[in-house]
Amino acid sequence: MNPQIENLYREGAPSAGMIGEFIQNNRFPLVEPGHVTFIFQGQADEVNLRRWISGLSTAQSMQALEGTDLWALRMELPDKSRFEYKFEVVREGRRDLVLDKLNKVTAQDPFGANSVCQGFGYTRPAWTLHDPETRSGTLTGFQMYSKAFESQRDIQVYLPARFRRSRSYPLLVVHDGADYLHYADFKTVLDNLIHRLEIPAMIVAMTQSPDRLVEYTGDQRHAKFIGEELLQELNAKFPLIDRNRARGLMGASLGGVASLHTARQYPNRFGQLFLQSGSFAFSDLGKHQKGPIFDPVVRFVNEYRKNPFALAENIYMSCGIYESLIYENRSLLPVLQAQGMQVHFEEARDAHNWENWRDRLRNGLSWLFPGPLWMVYE
Repeated sequence: MNPQIENLYREGAPSAGMIGEFIQNNRFPLVEPGHVTFIFQGQADEVNLRRWISGLSTAQSMQALEGTDLWALRMELPDKSRFEYKFEVVREGRRDLVLDKLNKVTAQDPFGANSVCQGFGYTRPAWTLHDPETRSGTLTGFQMYSKAFESQRDIQVYLPARFRRSRSYPLLVVHDGADYLHYADFKTVLDNLIHRLEIPAMIVAMTQSPDRLVEYTGDQRHAKFIGEELLQELNAKFPLIDRNRARGLMGASLGGVASLHTARQYPNRFGQLFLQSGSFAFSDLGKHQKGPIFDPVVRFVNEYRKNPFALAENIYMSCGIYESLIYENRSLLPVLQAQGMQVHFEEARDAHNWENWRDRLRNGLSWLFPGPLWMVYE
């Protein structure tokens, strides 16, 4: 049992005042080296912890603490881990997923909010937080007509602080760019890393698909849109370095698939690839088990694994060890490395979420696009 809970029962069943003091004097969940204890307060027939972690049971029962309205669950957790969760509360046959009201740390994603468990030793990286001394870049945007899709597309563009048209800049094209901005503090990260000279001043073009379950799964139209149309439009609008190694593609989950697929269709047009938790589904024997949405992904990845070739100069991959995609990413790694590309792979004690991808941005961006700081010290 957690030491704080043992202390709560040191004189028998705790009083309401003792429970109130326990709640007020502690930060939840209760974190200690190698373990974490979750506390739910409220009347219920049953309470479960629902963790968004692949490979572990989706729900773990919490224990009612005798003589109180508290429920507790203590579990092992490797240090520096992070994951998102909710409580499943059962009352009179009704099951509700609720945030942990005792935990103020939450994370947002396109589906809403989750409570966040930060294991012992985890701290949010300082470079993801606003720094008043950092010069701020700007966001601008434009619309363009895509012949490949026969529709208008909205593009957001990050311009670094002190942007000058008399200079030329590296280019990074980002899938799900609006989500990176909203859920991964992408602009703050770019501002900080450029200000600290960890990456060069660069132009970042951010796309957002209206139908990513189709367009990001190996769609030839999407590859043409990125590799031809968007690149041509950006070259016409902004002063870009005209070298493949100064251009990059980036995406997470299916955005990683879209990045890899575009690079396969236009090899070495983008010299740098940043692939986060890529949904690189494949099948060695028989049919895959991921559903029809992944049929084109499996065809693409299977084809590439069968006939691999160099796509770029450098690839940075990251994946959480608490997500099912760790297997696919680990399996693709040696295939990419065998083609002579420089591939750096980082595993994190996290799952499939935007803050995992946020926390890997510094390592990935500075490895693919090293700024003056790394040029000096390397």
